[in-house]
Amino acid sequence: MRKIEVFDPSLCCSTGVCGVDADEVLITFAADVDWARQNGAQIERFNLAQQPQAFANNATVRAFLQRSGQDALPLILLDGEVALAGRYPKRTELALWIGLNRPKEAATPAAGCCSGRGGCR
Repeated sequence: MRKIEVFDPSLCCSTGVCGVDADEVLITFAADVDWARQNGAQIERFNLAQQPQAFANNATVRAFLQRSGQDALPLILLDGEVALAGRYPKRTELALWIGLNRPKEAATPAAGCCSGRGGCR
């Protein structure tokens, strides 16, 4: 299984999902991380406010921060290589990275050609 490392900006806690004004993006990403872990993903998150040494000790992350600054976080590494920066991955991206075709929630067909008109042909 591939290793996913998430280098978060400074957050109030390990996931950023706390308090009354929790960011919806962080809530969704925390749920997606839980889903991916339940499907065997190896995901580790690092919070700049609480784990600055993890940022300093990783040459790829250190170079990224020198080049782009903290405002470009989050940074997502896949097996040590930059996979995504500036936003959190969607569940479908996590699924692709961990070798699943697509998440279970996306497996049901969307409304379209098969809905309400006698089915597809």
